[in-house]
Amino acid sequence: MSRRRFVAPPRESSDPPDDTGCTILHVDMDAFYASATLRTRPELHGRPVIIGGSGRSVVLSATYEARAHGVTSAMPMARAVRLCPEAVVLPPEHALYAEISRAVMAVFHDVTPLVEPLSLDEAFLEVSGAIRLLGNPASIGAAIRARVEDEQGITCSVGVAPTKFLAKIASGLAKPDGMIVVPVAEAVTFVRSLPVGALWGVGDRTEERLVAAGIRTVADIATARRADLERAVGLAAAAHLRELADGRDPRRVQPERAGKSIGSNRTFETDLTDADDLDRALLALAGRTCARARAQGVLGRTVALSVRWSDFTTVTRSRTLEVPTDSTRTVHRTAAALLAELAPRGRPVRLLGVRLEQLSDASVTPVQVTLDEPEHGWRDAERAADRIGERFGSGAVRPASLLGDGRPSSRRQGPGLS
Repeated sequence: MSRRRFVAPPRESSDPPDDTGCTILHVDMDAFYASATLRTRPELHGRPVIIGGSGRSVVLSATYEARAHGVTSAMPMARAVRLCPEAVVLPPEHALYAEISRAVMAVFHDVTPLVEPLSLDEAFLEVSGAIRLLGNPASIGAAIRARVEDEQGITCSVGVAPTKFLAKIASGLAKPDGMIVVPVAEAVTFVRSLPVGALWGVGDRTEERLVAAGIRTVADIATARRADLERAVGLAAAAHLRELADGRDPRRVQPERAGKSIGSNRTFETDLTDADDLDRALLALAGRTCARARAQGVLGRTVALSVRWSDFTTVTRSRTLEVPTDSTRTVHRTAAALLAELAPRGRPVRLLGVRLEQLSDASVTPVQVTLDEPEHGWRDAERAADRIGERFGSGAVRPASLLGDGRPSSRRQGPGLS
C-alpha cells in the first residue's frame, strides 16, 4: 500500500452497510507510537509531533498533524524536520509501547481466540464465533474501539469485511479513529473504485510501474490485458493483483502466528571503522534481538547480518545454526563471524542489523546445551538480566564492554518483526 492517504469510495446505497458474512476485522492503532507517547504529554495533543532519535535515525511515528506536512514513518529525521520545522521531536519509549500492545492484544483475545497479530499495533480478528454472544461484526468493532480508547487512551481504526485484504484496506481508509464496513455484495465494487496504490502490497514503486502502463485503478487491473499486467509487475504479482481486483482472498486468520524474523538495527551518527566499536555495536544488537525473542518465547535457527556502507550500499549475509537459539552470546559470535568474512577492515559502516530467522516456539523446541557451558550458563544469566530489566528498565544489566556506550536507545531504530 502506498504511503499516500486515500479516501473511501462513496457507497451507492444510503442504507446502513450489511455486515452479514463480514466476520474478519482488521484493527489498527492510529499513529500508535506517537499516540502512546502523548499519553504523558497531553499538552501536545493537536500539535505536530515526531517520534524518533537524533542524527541519522529515522522517523518511528508521527501525529497526523505532522503527517499533513508530508512526514512519514521510516523517513530520515533530518528530512522530516525540514518538512515540518515546527514539530516537537520526542524519543521513542519502547517499553511503554510493548506494555500498551500487550493490553490491546488482551482486549482482542477477550473477543475471540482467533487473533493474528501483524505487529505491536495491528491484528486480524475472526469473530464468527463471537457473534451470538457479542452481536454483529460492526457492533464488535465499535466495542473494541471504545474499550481501547477508554482503557489505553489511544484510538484505533477498524475494517470489517469478508476477507483479510478488504478488512486491511478498509481500516486504512477509516483512519484516523473510524470504522468502515465492506458488505459482501459490495466487495468488488468497493475495491475496483480504488486507485492501485490503495491495494495492500502495492508500494510506491509498483504503483509507478502500473501507472506507467496505463493501469491507474483497481478496475483497470481487472480489465487490463494479462500480457500488459505481467509486463508491468511480473507473472506472480499480476496473478495476485487480478485476484484482489475480483475481491478474492482465501487466506484465513492465523492465530498467534510466529513472525518470520525478529531483529534490531542501528544507524550510526558517525560511520564506524574501528573493529572494537563494530563488535560492541553487534553485541548490543544481538542483545536486543535475543531479549525480544525470549520475551516472545521464540527461538531462531538462522542468524542474519545486514551491513550498510557509507556509500549506502547494503548487503545481507546469514548462517543457519545446528540448533535454534535465543542466546545473545551465540548470536553475537555468529554475526561477528559473518562481519569478519564480509567487511574489509577499515571500510566505513553506516548501519548494522542483526536478525533471527526461521523462528519456532521455544516451549516445544529442544535447546542443546554446549559441552563448554556450565549447568547454569549464559542462557540462565541472560534470562536473569531480562527479569532485572523488566523491573528496573532495559540496560540495567548489560555486558561490561557496553558500559559507557552513551545512550544507545536514543539512536536505536525500531525493532523489526516481519
